[in-house]
Amino acid sequence: MELLLDWVLEFNVVIVSVEYHLPPEHPHPVPSEDCYAGLLWTAAHAQELGIDLSQLSVMGISSGGGLAAAMALMARDRKGPELHGQLLICPMLDDRNQTPSTYQFEGMGIWDRQSNLTGWAALLGNQRGGTDVSPYAAPSRAQNLSNLPPAYIDVGSTETFRDEAIDYAQRIWQAGGAAELHVWSGGFHGFTFLAPQAALSKFAVEASKNWYRRLLASRRI
Repeated sequence: MELLLDWVLEFNVVIVSVEYHLPPEHPHPVPSEDCYAGLLWTAAHAQELGIDLSQLSVMGISSGGGLAAAMALMARDRKGPELHGQLLICPMLDDRNQTPSTYQFEGMGIWDRQSNLTGWAALLGNQRGGTDVSPYAAPSRAQNLSNLPPAYIDVGSTETFRDEAIDYAQRIWQAGGAAELHVWSGGFHGFTFLAPQAALSKFAVEASKNWYRRLLASRRI
């Protein structure tokens, strides 16, 4: 919450944090549907909350980053609230767990390959890694990444999610969209929050804020 307060104070924005139901007690589609319901509620109550709908954006960290990406897909597909941006910090995007970085850092760090298997199994059960996984659960499964709001994606170079985050940004570009990608050399999963005083963490946080400043300046007409 300290991170959110920092953004509220610096940018004078309203942040709505959705307390979604957690797996394994509440597997997919509950978490993503909870978050989408929160997005709809926020848009419907924008005036009383003091929210400028032309600047409505989503943000998430780790599994929350995957949910934020899912919100952008759901809003597009369901013709929901028009989003101005999506801020995806070390996002959890791909249930298949087959990228080189998932193997490279197996047994290392705070979220390794086995942790990833456990997390996705909690969300998807036996469907994890199968052929019929919804992109609203695992956004990397989306076949179409066009017509999405501008994305900011950052990830550490020494974490499990590195390659899926890079791939997601590349596919947004290939679909004609806008994405700013940062791969922080030496960064591990969640480094900006676990080591906030480190120089690398400060650089990464400021980069995300700089992107958001530019996003605010590009107000939709």
